[in-house]
Amino acid sequence: MARKIVDPLDLGGFIREQRALAELSVRRLAELAGVSNPYLSQIERGLRRPSAEILQQIAKALEISSETLYVRAGFLDPEAEAAPTDLEAAIRRATELSAEQRQALLGVYRSFVGPLPSDDTDDVGIDVESADS
Repeated sequence: MARKIVDPLDLGGFIREQRALAELSVRRLAELAGVSNPYLSQIERGLRRPSAEILQQIAKALEISSETLYVRAGFLDPEAEAAPTDLEAAIRRATELSAEQRQALLGVYRSFVGPLPSDDTDDVGIDVESADS
């Protein structure tokens, strides 16, 4: 089965949109994701195509599922994206809510359905693996 080719500009635009919704600067998101500021800027402008590992780091920094970015990048079939991700994306797009309200609503939602399989954080964004040690 051939992978669907997705325009990388769509990926960059989506990352830029999610960054804006999270009220993060390019510099801050780059710092949180562990990538350079120029590299993240190039991803957002569609000049670079990040690896799955970099997408995972960006997703974690944006507090979205890595599958969402994998679908946008063409690594996964859109049908593979879980339904909870759709609701989480809708919550993140809710411009009538403040960033704090969106985070609180996501926390409440995750407390009912549990974290996504690719999510390494608990309901309030604490790294579960680190907290258990």
